[in-house]
Amino acid sequence: MNKLLEYGIKELKDLPDNEYLANYLLKYISDKSLYKEGIQKLKEGMPIQYVIGNVNFYGYDFVVNKNVLIPRFETEGLIEKTLKYIDSKKIKIADIGTGSGCIAITLKKELPDSSVTAVDISAAALEVAKLNALNNNCEIDFKEGNLTDPLKDKYDLIISNPPYIAYDEEIMEIVKNNEPSIALYASKNGLDNYIRILSKIKKNLNKHYLIAFEIGATQGNELKNIARRKFLFSKIWIEKDLQGKDRYLFIKK
Repeated sequence: MNKLLEYGIKELKDLPDNEYLANYLLKYISDKSLYKEGIQKLKEGMPIQYVIGNVNFYGYDFVVNKNVLIPRFETEGLIEKTLKYIDSKKIKIADIGTGSGCIAITLKKELPDSSVTAVDISAAALEVAKLNALNNNCEIDFKEGNLTDPLKDKYDLIISNPPYIAYDEEIMEIVKNNEPSIALYASKNGLDNYIRILSKIKKNLNKHYLIAFEIGATQGNELKNIARRKFLFSKIWIEKDLQGKDRYLFIKK
């Protein structure tokens, strides 16, 4: 066994999946001193994605750091399902709360003839997203601002994975201690951002549209009722993620 790998496995013995973590880190960091520094960060509770500085999402590579959430497989599911429900390969898209830019950039890669606008309230997050757009050779119109406020045009697709964790909800320590709280938590039991988006978004929708949200696993029914009050003549439905949990809300007209 590689001596560096053997060192990593031994140092991470108290962590679950220690062999996997040590191997994964070595895949990206082979320099001895940097590898040992990375092992120490893992021991201190830093996510592996932040240690190596990137993550693969939907087949594309994204830079990640403490200013953005780590893209997750649930959000890959949001993109996969959304692509099934769009009516054209050339549409106008707005991604609200873009973070690392993973949704906006992936949609632009999958729908290259479409135009994509991406909004975030965090200037630091937008710097990461812009770098990811550059690295993935994507032209995205980035706007800094709160939710729908910067949007002036009309869109065929509004998509969002906004902060949706309630402030009193228990989450994993590694998430709570590392990922940006501004991208995790929302008031009104985690529903506030959805309510605000749904209250203001009609002016930014074309005649025929799709709204796609990633949601918390217990929020589906309440959000569906909220959406019904705002969009009386649209089709509204919930879909599950790979774990069988309510995870996506769609509104289509």
